[in-house]
Amino acid sequence: MTTLPEFRLETHFSRWEFTAEHHLTASDAETVSMRDLLALADDGDRQAWEELRLGYTETFGDPDLRAAIAATYEKIEPDEVICFAGAEEGLYLAMHALLGSGDHAVVLTPNYQAAETVPLSLCEVTGVALDPDRDWALDLDAVRAALRPNTRVVSVNFPHNPTGAVPTREVFTELAALCDERGIHLFSDEVYRGLETDPDRTLPQAADFSPKALSLNVVSKSLGLPGLRIGWIACGDRKLRARLERAKHYTSICNAAPSEVLARIAIKSRETLLSRNRDIITANLPLFQEFFTEFAELFDFRPPQGGCVCFPRYLGADGVESFCRDLVTEAGVLLLPASLYVSELTATPTDRFRIGLGRLGPEPGLRAFADWLRKR
Repeated sequence: MTTLPEFRLETHFSRWEFTAEHHLTASDAETVSMRDLLALADDGDRQAWEELRLGYTETFGDPDLRAAIAATYEKIEPDEVICFAGAEEGLYLAMHALLGSGDHAVVLTPNYQAAETVPLSLCEVTGVALDPDRDWALDLDAVRAALRPNTRVVSVNFPHNPTGAVPTREVFTELAALCDERGIHLFSDEVYRGLETDPDRTLPQAADFSPKALSLNVVSKSLGLPGLRIGWIACGDRKLRARLERAKHYTSICNAAPSEVLARIAIKSRETLLSRNRDIITANLPLFQEFFTEFAELFDFRPPQGGCVCFPRYLGADGVESFCRDLVTEAGVLLLPASLYVSELTATPTDRFRIGLGRLGPEPGLRAFADWLRKR
């Protein structure tokens, strides 16, 4: 197996995520307490929780959990869902199931590092850069030009991390059709779906388009429950699902039984949780806009079209890397600089940083940020 490179973002988080006083770059929406989550349970799920026995679970995932997940799709049945220990396991195993040394993949940049480095460890990969000058638009002509006869996967992530971009439904539908016409697997990371600022921009799920498409999702991001470590892939391809199950035998084998019951409760109550988290983002947005307006000479800020992260530009002469380092060491405010999103495949911006809008109570962090800037 090819050795994967250091995961820059996770190394950075290992150093700062739980030591910085103000975490202004969180990728997940605000979480809930066990009490509040259990209060959303119906009688059957509450009984399942109280009577749960802590044995092994099914590799594909708890049948009731898979049924709850399938109900969030238009065309997916419960047996077309396989669960994983978070989205990262699903991404990693899917790439290994889909790609070999003679294959080719296309991925978007900038990206969550694993979306690029895992395919690169397996085959040739071409990057297609989102355009920052057009609100991070997806160029379908660039995707089309990147395709080869041996292209097996086109990997996308919308709402996009780290930019918050969401293409139009027409563009996404055309992308799915392009992949389907050529027998390519569209691998669609949909972990921020449901947090669009305009609900009309919510995209269809890729697995509803074609049996060859894979929809990756998780309870971590939009639902704000990363501690459960429950993700899934929905896909109509039975043989591919069987390969994913066999691959999972070498990693987590099965998910934690308590997490599966709690995830089931959350997914059945997803509209309640999504509405709550959209309200948090809506309430936070004026606070961030006020902050960036005060320091307009230093920042170019555009809110996310979907999800709870975005990628503002830093205009200071010291550069974004020094800026982010000094900010966290001197003021305890954590951001993610552009170096954590550098791609081997395309040029990527060097003057950006990721900021998160999905957590309750950002005011102390924004005050510390502003005080630090005023003293510089």
